[in-house]
Amino acid sequence: MEIVIGIAVQLGLFALMWWFVSSRKAKAEGVVKKRPAIREKEENAELKQLRAMRARALNMPLSEKARPKRMEDIIGQEEGIKALRAAMCGPNPQHVLIYGPPGIGKTCAARLVLEEAKKRADSPFGPESRFIEMDATCVRFDERSIADPLIGSVHDPIYQGAGPMGAQGIPQPKPGAVTRAHCGVLFLDEIGELHPVQMNKLLKVLEDRRVFFDSAYYSPDNKAIPPHIHDIFENGLPADFRLIGATTRSPEDMPAALRSRCVELFFSPLGQAELERIAFDAAKRIGFDIGAEAISECAQYSAGGRDAVNMIQLAAGAAAEEARGVITKEDILWVARTCHHARRTYSTIRKEGAVGVCAGLAVTGSGSGVSIEIECTARRVAKGTGRLRLLGMVEEEEIELRGRKLRRKGTALASAQNAALSFINRFGLDMSDYDVSFSVPGGVPMDGPSAGIALCVALMSAITGKAPVSALAMTGEITPRGEVRPVGGVREKLLAGIEAGAETLIIPKANWESSFSALEATILTAEDITEVMRISFGLGAEEEWIDGVIPLMA
Repeated sequence: MEIVIGIAVQLGLFALMWWFVSSRKAKAEGVVKKRPAIREKEENAELKQLRAMRARALNMPLSEKARPKRMEDIIGQEEGIKALRAAMCGPNPQHVLIYGPPGIGKTCAARLVLEEAKKRADSPFGPESRFIEMDATCVRFDERSIADPLIGSVHDPIYQGAGPMGAQGIPQPKPGAVTRAHCGVLFLDEIGELHPVQMNKLLKVLEDRRVFFDSAYYSPDNKAIPPHIHDIFENGLPADFRLIGATTRSPEDMPAALRSRCVELFFSPLGQAELERIAFDAAKRIGFDIGAEAISECAQYSAGGRDAVNMIQLAAGAAAEEARGVITKEDILWVARTCHHARRTYSTIRKEGAVGVCAGLAVTGSGSGVSIEIECTARRVAKGTGRLRLLGMVEEEEIELRGRKLRRKGTALASAQNAALSFINRFGLDMSDYDVSFSVPGGVPMDGPSAGIALCVALMSAITGKAPVSALAMTGEITPRGEVRPVGGVREKLLAGIEAGAETLIIPKANWESSFSALEATILTAEDITEVMRISFGLGAEEEWIDGVIPLMA
């Protein structure tokens, strides 16, 4: 009897162990303990619901309708697109970094350039080349390498959901975007926001053109591991793609290692004319008429192309509510007021010259050019008691150099001081005998040496009481000896000056480019402040500044 009881107990324990092992295995394999008919019925219901959802859709938003379908539809970026084609459409495409403000066509240009490259006979891109797009601000990764949508990861057996292979102790490599973009283009929007760890991993992939994985669970002697996983761990996953990164940051804010691997291109901020064209095209696409005044207002309240399209869509909705087919200026102003759009400030250059006033040209932090009106007053005082004042200019700045913070005089103040010294050396005028004040109306602080010659012209006008020639603008650094030195961003400055109404523009001779002759304005060069004065005040070449005699003061 005892033997029978012992055998029964052993059989019971064996059955219990068999049930426990079977249930664990079934759970690992994802087996659902339901009758096949019921499971199939539930799956069909879910699939039917999914198909019903896909069958319904809202109307296409205007922003999607307005998305460029061809390179020619991208407005205001002719130079940037030409450079992008040169970098991507040849037999040896390059990695590319595109700089520029939001809403100007960087993403559309990147997507379209791949389609153009596929059509080139000498291009390595083919019909199977894919365009993989990711936003660097949304690329989340696990520091334990459990998940990495950009680079890829390894799913080790210890993690939940490892599946049948995990139950057998097999690590499973999961490809990321860099592998999905193999033989195509990986587009990373806002690449400047990518986490430093991810940036370093990406740089390694760009160097090796493949992705290597590590796992403590991988053994080259494990015969249970499938051959393709052995191959991945030994040779890596292919990741031979071309990177196109877009950023709103400045080049100096980007990692030097990334910049050295890429061709750097610059897309320009959209001007008034480009934004007006975008607004007109957007209204046309949705079947609304729009007047010139409404188009102009829409452009002035738009920071980029997306803003202009969104304003048109909302204004069209307001017009449709009143059964109108025309978008008016009042509709646009209502949208700007309701949605708190800020009006773009862009100055216009005076058509008639004014005493003590000169238009300088500068570049903003976003890389766009802008015209700045500089005003100067000068009053003669007792000898040597004069003062120099700057209003609306940066007089002191703090810079960081090799881990140290340094304070120095602002470059605008240095330019004003150089202008005063050049008047002594070139014209024999001692500015210490005058109370001189420079100001920049508009509330935007001015800094940089490129306003040097404009400060000199405004000062000469204030001293002599003579106005410069009309529709004049200029840029250039001035030295104490009166030399005109080259500056940066001249093309952007010239375009901004012409848009603001300048007809004559002065730049340093060292900055001259033959392409400037195609611009719709008179571009003149100067190497010395006396040449700047002759142009600015319409003086002839025979009128010299000799022994302190100034023709303007005669």
